[in-house]
Amino acid sequence: MAQTKKIVLYLLVVFVLYTIITSPKRSAELVEVGFEGIASAAEGVGDFMTELVR
Repeated sequence: MAQTKKIVLYLLVVFVLYTIITSPKRSAELVEVGFEGIASAAEGVGDFMTELVR
């Protein structure tokens, strides 16, 4: 099981590096979308907590 995890992690790292090298502009767009999603989720949690306290 541990060996499988290492192989999957290695393949994931190779895939990410390949994607960044072959298409850096597209990779940057995907990272931006990811961070926007995280920021939106954090804002939603903050709004929820604010309303909960009121």
